[in-house]
Amino acid sequence: MKQQFDTLVSQIGRVILGKEKQIRLALTCLFAQGHLLIEDLPGIGKTTLAKVLSRCLGLNFRRVQCTSDMLPGDILGNSIFEQKTGTFVFHPGPIFTQVLLADEINRATPKTQSALLEAMEERQVTVEGETRMLDLPFFVIATQNPLEQSGTFSLPESQMDRFLMRISMGYPDRKAEKQLLMQGETRDALDRLACCLEPEDVQRIQAEIVGVHASDALLDYVQDLIDFTRNTPDFSVGLSPRAGLALLRAARSRACLSGRDHVIPEDVQMVFPWVCGHRLRSREDLLEFPMDRLTTMMMKVAVP
Repeated sequence: MKQQFDTLVSQIGRVILGKEKQIRLALTCLFAQGHLLIEDLPGIGKTTLAKVLSRCLGLNFRRVQCTSDMLPGDILGNSIFEQKTGTFVFHPGPIFTQVLLADEINRATPKTQSALLEAMEERQVTVEGETRMLDLPFFVIATQNPLEQSGTFSLPESQMDRFLMRISMGYPDRKAEKQLLMQGETRDALDRLACCLEPEDVQRIQAEIVGVHASDALLDYVQDLIDFTRNTPDFSVGLSPRAGLALLRAARSRACLSGRDHVIPEDVQMVFPWVCGHRLRSREDLLEFPMDRLTTMMMKVAVP
């Protein structure tokens, strides 16, 4: 498993230059059957990462460019009356795919953002009273510009909680950026990428991750971290039980992709900031908790 994972990371790294950490986190999130939120400035490579992931994993890909006038039906689909048959025919929206990129999701209104809730949680959508199942595996990658940019709407708490991880791409280092300037546009490099896995392989890996062992001591450690966030004065609200399940799921994924059949504390520590950072708010200003302070916080909890 580890060799296969490293090959996949290397293949994606041919297009997403100098971002091995972000690539590994994104794949960890996908194989944990989660959804990914990427928050960063425009032009950093958020959309390219989504395209490369779907290409290398052999998954169907569709993109939604979110705008303030977008309606839920633009994502889910609509029934349109056809004169020839005299009946309404449902036309599926872009959500009926395996990898959905919701580009600049915070430019859509909260009503449109909430159209994704059922799909992300249940892998199904209900339109006009009828429930329709989505293709598996189903993976949402949403990109978000920082809130200080004009024309954005903050994601509601219920929507943020549906994302297993939130990551940031960041600027490339000087070496990677020079290579990018020499290489030019990534479109040609993307077309040359080979498919490393098939959808059946992705589902098989996801099933293996569910069976990764977590000892009682490891579960106690996860509970200690959750309890700390609930009792410390640093946070206005602590982590929920759903957040604890998400943390354990991501840790299992990292363990499996590292070639182990059991979770160790380092797995939990490696994914904790990315799983919990967008679920916590600091008490003093109710804003999101800085990543560096999350790392410092973990040091206050005893490791088994």
